[in-house]
Amino acid sequence: MAEDKKSAALIESFYNNNKPVALVCHGPAALNNVKDKSGAPLVKGKKVAAFTNTEEEAVQLTKVVPFSLEDMLKSNGAIYTRGNDWSSFAVVDGLLITGQNPASSELVAEKLIGVLSEHVSN
Repeated sequence: MAEDKKSAALIESFYNNNKPVALVCHGPAALNNVKDKSGAPLVKGKKVAAFTNTEEEAVQLTKVVPFSLEDMLKSNGAIYTRGNDWSSFAVVDGLLITGQNPASSELVAEKLIGVLSEHVSN
């Protein structure tokens, strides 16, 4: 997903058409090549969470994954945020909702429902 042009285009289309985008754990890898309307990385200047470097090290996958999510997001200008390792942690920045790890799935879903509810009431 990190290099898939169709996935990037779909995410860009959702975001640019005022639809929320929610990703959990390694899912934010799909944001690697996603751009905003100006051509800048979509995550630039946005608060984002994803699987942490220390969680990746704990499961001994640092040499398996193609890149560190934490490092990629930071290099694309994201304001990387995190909770304690393995805790439920999610962040909302406008239409972008991201969660740190599998334990964050329910929290991300709740936040997505909240964002969708706001859009329906507006």
